[in-house]
Amino acid sequence: MTSTTSRARAVLSLGRIYCDMVFRGLEGMPQLGREVFAGEFDLTPGGGALITAAHLAALGRPSALLARFGTDDLSKTLGQTIDQLGLDLQFLDRHETAGPQLTVVMVQNGDRAFLSRRAGHARPASFERALAWSEATHLHIAEFATLHEMNDAISTAKSHGLTVSLDPSWDDELILDPDFFQRTAGADIFLPNMEEAEALTGSSDPLTALQHLAAHFPIVALKLGGDGAMLAANGEVSRLPSQRVEVVDTTGAGDAFNAGFLHAWLDGLAPEQCLAAAISAGTRSVQAPGGTGSLQAVS
Repeated sequence: MTSTTSRARAVLSLGRIYCDMVFRGLEGMPQLGREVFAGEFDLTPGGGALITAAHLAALGRPSALLARFGTDDLSKTLGQTIDQLGLDLQFLDRHETAGPQLTVVMVQNGDRAFLSRRAGHARPASFERALAWSEATHLHIAEFATLHEMNDAISTAKSHGLTVSLDPSWDDELILDPDFFQRTAGADIFLPNMEEAEALTGSSDPLTALQHLAAHFPIVALKLGGDGAMLAANGEVSRLPSQRVEVVDTTGAGDAFNAGFLHAWLDGLAPEQCLAAAISAGTRSVQAPGGTGSLQAVS
């Protein structure tokens, strides 16, 4: 992958950092009272904020991670890998209550199941300082759960002149929040997958769901997995397919998609070019394990 230096300024990527424990090569999923064994295992930094930030940095976009991070032994070990991702870490809020945060990822036949632990609250002590940073032009919120805790995140970013994007990132309870659209008002770009879109709109038809979401957000990029993606922007709808590749692991592919879209959008490219860039970034991601595995493979 060839990196280029962006003309625009930095993205702040807000959310939780996880230690992803990725188990692949499973013949079946675990059941109570039984043990299954994985053929392959990877330990990698995860969480939508980190993965999107890492892919943005790999594309040449200045990207600052805005998150809390633990001081426990596991977090310290993970920190060594994070240091190699080319991120701006000046706003990383290190605190003993922020870790460890873990996600066990079980991959079978191209699909995944997750078991996660959150630690402490989501709001970094550096939040206001980060928004006032002269290099920042955009705030990416990597999960609705973080926005749910920090309900002033969008309005505060807007008051500093930043544009805002949001990935809802599936949460069994919060995706059904009756105030979801009220809480997310003001976001410029919405980046759901089809499962999230269906939960929010009640429609399993991608076009219908997209049109419903477009009534709430100026730009909606709807991820359709192996079927590509759809985009609603400027009153127009477009759809592009994804390239057929050998899928190793889809963990973090949606976050890589976000990075590709945001990088192109902040460079002022046309909507369909932004969608193509997003699909390309997501496609690269699925060809390696973990959310940042494709970046490590390139480096």
